[in-house]
Amino acid sequence: MQACHTPLQNVPFAQVPLTDAAPNGVKRGGKVRFVTVRAIALVLGVCLMGGSATMAAEPRVTARPLSLLPESTSFPVATDVRVGGDDRQTRFVVDLSEKIDVAAFTLADPYRVVIDLPQVTFKLPAQAGEHGRGLVKAFRFGLIMQGGSRIVLDTKGPVRVDKAFALAAAAGQPARLVLDLSATDRDSFLRNITMQDRSLRLSSKTSLSPEPEVTADPRPLIVVDPGHGGIDSGTKSGSGQDEKDIVLAFGLMLRDKLVKTGKYRVEMTRSDDTFIPLDERVRFARANKASLFVSIHADSIPRSEGQAEGASVYTLSPHASDAEAARLAEAENKSDVIAGVDLSTEPNDVANILIDLAQRETKAFSLQFARDLVGEFKATTRLHVRPLKSAGFIVLKAPDVPSVLVELGYMSTKDDLVHLISTEWRSRTAGSVVHAVDTFFAPRMAGASTGAR
Repeated sequence: MQACHTPLQNVPFAQVPLTDAAPNGVKRGGKVRFVTVRAIALVLGVCLMGGSATMAAEPRVTARPLSLLPESTSFPVATDVRVGGDDRQTRFVVDLSEKIDVAAFTLADPYRVVIDLPQVTFKLPAQAGEHGRGLVKAFRFGLIMQGGSRIVLDTKGPVRVDKAFALAAAAGQPARLVLDLSATDRDSFLRNITMQDRSLRLSSKTSLSPEPEVTADPRPLIVVDPGHGGIDSGTKSGSGQDEKDIVLAFGLMLRDKLVKTGKYRVEMTRSDDTFIPLDERVRFARANKASLFVSIHADSIPRSEGQAEGASVYTLSPHASDAEAARLAEAENKSDVIAGVDLSTEPNDVANILIDLAQRETKAFSLQFARDLVGEFKATTRLHVRPLKSAGFIVLKAPDVPSVLVELGYMSTKDDLVHLISTEWRSRTAGSVVHAVDTFFAPRMAGASTGAR
């Protein structure tokens, strides 16, 4: 059982100040006012998890970390989090190893509050953010770009940010990030958004690595796109693995195998735990004139919806091939919302892009590669009962780059999860992808060789 980060044996309640902060309390009109709330259930839940009937019923898969980069100790550390208040006023507090700069802003549809920070190492209690209190429904946190972290709060309705500040450590208390929220009406909320000083924000549009210089290298360029990343963890297994880590480990292995053939140039949308907006992934592939775009994901379904297993390969279509494909596309397309990206200024060009897919050649090439990949998977890994599907995935919308989205398996299914965290399985399955790539490009490369003679 994982140890608790915060001892609670003698602390039945936590006190969370609701108004302007001072190091030892909250002052208003000369009085110190606190609202007493129960210590966050998520911390207590971790302490009691060992005896949980839910965990006992879950097929056990040992959690093995897939972290690919050493954990840095040079960044400030977030060690604990508290939420207190009611449906009128709520305070959100994060304990830190040192004082940092903070900037907060709000977003609509859905209602969110975004807190941008310098890069922080989050060492919060397990399950932190799954539940909130008062005006906060839930929250998430993570890396939004190299050098920048983000906390995104989902709120129950329109809110106003009354205060957002940090306190230095004092009087035995750690440094703290403090956010005060008040309920407001939608009209006031929207007016406030237009007045927000966006210069306070860290850019939510993470730029990918510089585009390669024009090269005479005739080899096809393949873009490998591990899904999610940073603040967007993707789905999570019952035993604690995050989709973003599993697909990154697979993506790095696939890159290495493709490079080893010597036949291809390979770029990755991300090679570490960084969030990349969906449109930026597409733009990167197009700007680099990619010959193929492969997005890597892993799926999950609630127990209430039954059980599913096996890998699937998706192509883009304005109409989902089935209800499950529609559900998955809707979930994957929410990545930018999860990360607190402001979509209000984004052109609504999905319909136009789908029309552009009247460039039948791109759509046909995407489907051809998807079929090649399913054929290779048959020999090496378990397939979904309907392995070839289509839906309106934003990340597949490049009109001039053949693109597929690969769902490696279901993290909610015990046997699939055992495979997904297995180095041997990842190597074998990545090898199948390489064989499918070889099959896909063989006619073109043969034609190029003939023409060169």
